[in-house]
Amino acid sequence: MVHYNPKTWLSLIFHSYSRFVMRTLMPALFFMGVLSFAICYLVLEVIHPEREEFQSTTALHSLLGIVLGLFLVFRINSAYDRWWEGRKLWGALVNSTRNFALKLNAYLPQDDTQNRIWFLKAINNFVFSCKEHLRSGVHMDTLEPVDEQFLEVVGKAIHKPNAIAGMMYARVNQLYIEKKLTSDHFFVLDKEMKEFIDIIGACERIKTTPIPYSYAMYIKKFIFTYIITLPLGFVTELKYMTIPAVLIIAFILLSVELIAEDIEDPFGLDMNDLPTDDLAEKIKNNVHEILLPG
Repeated sequence: MVHYNPKTWLSLIFHSYSRFVMRTLMPALFFMGVLSFAICYLVLEVIHPEREEFQSTTALHSLLGIVLGLFLVFRINSAYDRWWEGRKLWGALVNSTRNFALKLNAYLPQDDTQNRIWFLKAINNFVFSCKEHLRSGVHMDTLEPVDEQFLEVVGKAIHKPNAIAGMMYARVNQLYIEKKLTSDHFFVLDKEMKEFIDIIGACERIKTTPIPYSYAMYIKKFIFTYIITLPLGFVTELKYMTIPAVLIIAFILLSVELIAEDIEDPFGLDMNDLPTDDLAEKIKNNVHEILLPG
């Protein structure tokens, strides 16, 4: 994720992301530039609209522009909702791990270093496995073994966050059996661990449920049709100024769609994705401070 000052206009206008958008859209803009020039040349130099009484009009594109604007507003809002929900879920994960660590710190004896270190590593492993699970998959070298069974249990698991959460459940249950935790303690900790699974499940819902195919297909067809016919609407009014006018409009419309595509999956490594690396490190530091103070 990019860290920036929203009050610095010039740095935002000339930010490297603007250059990334331009590079991405360059093939489409080049095509539209060539097409606009060809239509302008054909109409102005070959057809001669002043002799053939051929006149273009922008009325149709003005009406369609209103409809297209509504579609784009819905498109960008639906994509931002997914991004913001992802951020709220990771904020909830920060709070849940803190609450879990704080309660463990209160319930476990201060000299029980073994269990404190075990839960410290397990919580961190769960968070880091969630982060990578939502990307390309969890690699075992990014996790820190908590005991001898860790590599065997988690290594062969397809859903590694579930496996790590299951180990934490088993550890809490073992402490309850050994009378190191009361039934009230067990009940309270169970609620916190349930939050872990609820959060990763909600993140998976965002990750695996794209915008409906029919809507994504239709909005792209609408934008393509609107842009491709723009030169015909402008040519007799703007003459060769049709070319830069079409390029500007195409850049704006295509940029909105590109931004929506970029933020609708917020868990990757793109410039606009959530700072899950930073949040995972924050959780790691917070839990360490709570369970192993000093």
